Order: sequence, then C-alpha cells, then structure tokens
Amino acid sequence: MKIFCLKSLIFCFLTLSFIFPFSTQVQASPIDNKCPEGMVFIPGGTFNIGSDTHYESEQSANDVTVDSFCIDRHEVTNAEFRQFVEATSYKTIAERPLSKEQFPTLTDEQRQPGSIVFEPPSEGIQQVAALSWWHWTVGANWQHPYGPDSNIEGKDNYPVVHIAYDDAVAYANWKGKTIPTEAQWEYAGRGGLKDQDFSWGNQYSAKKANTWQGIFPFLNTKEDGHLGIASVESFPPNGYGLYDMTGNVWELTSDWYSVGHSGKDHSLNPVGPAKNASFDPAKPSEGALHVIKGGSYLCAKNYCSRYRPAARESQAPDTGTTHIGFRLITVHYVNSTGGDKLV
Repeated sequence: MKIFCLKSLIFCFLTLSFIFPFSTQVQASPIDNKCPEGMVFIPGGTFNIGSDTHYESEQSANDVTVDSFCIDRHEVTNAEFRQFVEATSYKTIAERPLSKEQFPTLTDEQRQPGSIVFEPPSEGIQQVAALSWWHWTVGANWQHPYGPDSNIEGKDNYPVVHIAYDDAVAYANWKGKTIPTEAQWEYAGRGGLKDQDFSWGNQYSAKKANTWQGIFPFLNTKEDGHLGIASVESFPPNGYGLYDMTGNVWELTSDWYSVGHSGKDHSLNPVGPAKNASFDPAKPSEGALHVIKGGSYLCAKNYCSRYRPAARESQAPDTGTTHIGFRLITVHYVNSTGGDKLV
C-alpha cells in the first residue's frame, strides 16, 4: 500500500558492499541500427545476469540471451514528461489524494497528495535513525520534487522523478514503447562488457557516474561535481552509448521482484516471477514489488553501493521518490517476411 511504501527503500541504504574484480567481453550479434530518434540500438547477445560476489539478491544465472532492442539514450526527462502531461492531462499518482476506500482511517488532511523526499540531516548532526532522511511531503511530485515550494524551472534536461510504475506505463503507452525487463536493462547497462563490476570496468570512479562520495547521509564531498541529481548526459556513456545507466536515479523495470535469478540459466528473453510470486524477504509485509536498477546519486560506499549493472532493489509499484526515474525500449526483431520491425 502507498502509505507503507517507504519501507521499500531502506535496504538501498543499509548494506555495505565491497568491490571484487573480474573481466572479459560480451559476445553480441551485429545488426543494423533502426532505432527511433533518441534511442540506441542494442544488438542481441548472451551474458551472465546478476553477480555472486556482492548480495544474495543478485544470485546469477548463466547464458541468458536477449534479442535485439532499442533503448532510450538517457532517462526520460522533465521536458519529455511535460509533453505527455500537456497532451493528455495526465496526473501522476503523487498528484492524486489517497483514496478513502484504501485508507478509511485517515483524515482528509492525511490523504493529501504527496510523495517521498530525501532530506539530509541538519549540519552538525552525527548520528541519525535509519530512514530519518526520508520524509512524506505533501505537495511533492514531478513538478515540485522537494515539496510545493520547489520547482523544475531550468531543469528540462533532468530526469523526471516521483514517478510510480503506473505513471511510467502510462507514458510508455503514449510513446508506443515499453518498460525494459531486468534482463534487457542489465544487458544494456553492461555496455558490452562481461562480468565486470561497473558499466566501465572493475574500478569505481567518481568521475564516471553521479553517486555519493563521502559518508552517507552526513557528508557528500561532491567529487563527481554534483550534490543532487544531475542533468542527463553529464557523465560519459557506457560502451553502447547509453548515459546514466549507473547512478543519478534508479530506473524502473517491468519485472516483478524475487531474490536472485533462479530459473533463468540458458534462457531467451527471461522475465521475473508472476506478480503473485513476487516477494522480498527483507520486506515481507509489502507484497508484490518491481525490480529497479542502476543505483542513484544517494548510493555511497558505506550505504547502498548498488551502482553496478548487476545490482538490484525492490520498489513498491504505487510510489515514486526523489531518486527514481525510468527509460523505455522498443523491441527489434525480424518478421516473417524477412523485414525488420520495431514493436
């Protein structure tokens, strides 16, 4: 339920990870690029999904094959999402009040539209309770990411945030695209590299992605040049020419979440479990959750550290936050007459 969705973010920030080197390159079949404008062609190929050297939730599967597809070069921006809203008058979940049917015990004031906002501890504070940096903020939404007194003026090229899964689906339907599966997202995120920790290799670099440097949540040294979200394409692309597949904002996938990648070995275009089988043992009361990928500007070495293609988290489908966005795909295949087609 929406009111309890804050739990779905805790484990992004409460686990320490260490970096282990491993390498070699992915094999992919070259096919002509026939992508719509603003998208990048990803040639189909086979890779190992997940990792066995970090978190249990990433347990790997070998020889996973994905067909060719096109994916957005960068995350969906405020300007792009605004075009959708202006054309359709769509209101995001964060802009709608909580329903009386779903939350009969709440007052009208408690059911006001809002979303979850990151607020760092006040200066000088050296110890805080877990989750105290997250606040339910009335009036927070994609147009007002930090509450009603904030806005996105001058931030057309920043990733749109406070987007719940249904909001992303609505936008995707309008664009004639789809949300990537986890396998598609991770294959693209690896940038043509095989079994390496990061989308650029095995060594962490603050200059390669928008992450948190310093001790989260108290001090961000801004070694990467950013304190919060960065505009898209602020960092170098990966080997496929994709921007911000690491850090900046988490990205939604269409897969329902379960621990690891059991059953995906030697599979073609695998997807996650059915909705009724989705379960995160770290969040047993939250029901079905979607997989999110890529980490965000809030991921640090001492918390989260999930700024790797194999890393994954679970996220409630009815809630957005200040650090979750998305990008879309179209699927490339050869039809029965031998011609190429995008769907």
